Amino acid sequence: MKSLLLSLTLCLSALTNAFAANVNFEEISVMSFNIRYGTAKDGDNAWPHRRDIVIETIQQRAPDLLGLQEAIDFQVEYLAEKLPEYAVYSVSRTPGPGGESCAIFFRRDRFENVDEGTFWLSEKPDEVGSISWDSSLPRIASWVKLRSKASGKQLLYANTHFDHKGSVARAESAKLIRSQLATIAGETPVVITGDFNCGEGSAPYTTLTDPNEGYQDTFRTANPNQDLPNEITFTGQRAHRLGLVLRSLDHPQRRHRPLSGEGRSIPLGSRTGLLHPDFGLLKGFLPLPIATW
Repeated sequence: MKSLLLSLTLCLSALTNAFAANVNFEEISVMSFNIRYGTAKDGDNAWPHRRDIVIETIQQRAPDLLGLQEAIDFQVEYLAEKLPEYAVYSVSRTPGPGGESCAIFFRRDRFENVDEGTFWLSEKPDEVGSISWDSSLPRIASWVKLRSKASGKQLLYANTHFDHKGSVARAESAKLIRSQLATIAGETPVVITGDFNCGEGSAPYTTLTDPNEGYQDTFRTANPNQDLPNEITFTGQRAHRLGLVLRSLDHPQRRHRPLSGEGRSIPLGSRTGLLHPDFGLLKGFLPLPIATW
């Protein structure tokens, strides 16, 4: 399979308290990147041929927060070595070496790590390697609680990868993500990136964007007119956008600065091999208030 999965992004921002009338904002760039597992037999597009282009892609966009999917330990180690400006938190979804992770990279000059953890997308989220519903594989969500060095304010950043086969598992994972992160975050704003393997209108998307208790798709807010195939972030034939950027719903007492999102096809792969046309990248800018929330 020569087509490569680059980035299917879901980014959730929950700003829970009222903003002051004149709020200063920190702008945070967030990038989700499915780098495809490095042991795949991809020929000219195999990991040794594409790894430096992955580095260049990250450096060109210079995100403050970066979430990887399908990242095996040797891939995470290589990226960490080549990107020393980032601190890394990575836990394998299965015991022992060689498993995939939802690794989190964050800029050392902007944030310090206050806390971190991983839970499994199952009925036993604290059980390592646990599988539930119709999931084909163990799935996880990793998170870090970060403190801004500029403002001292905190945010919770999580990264995940939903199952690619189990529709029930994806729907239940969306519910679990909301409940687990609500408990972990408390009043702290939340940002989530991930490969959700679902599109707009699906059950997981509907759960995460519930108009009363969910989040707002900021990419769609910034880009109200659908622009396929330029929004597609999957290297297959699905004609919808799997990458999303969400935040909490607007409230009369909250003041949000507009957010922007990028979701378009970009060429990526081997320098000499065939390039699949549907590589996608989604990058969102999220306001982190410097004033009291």
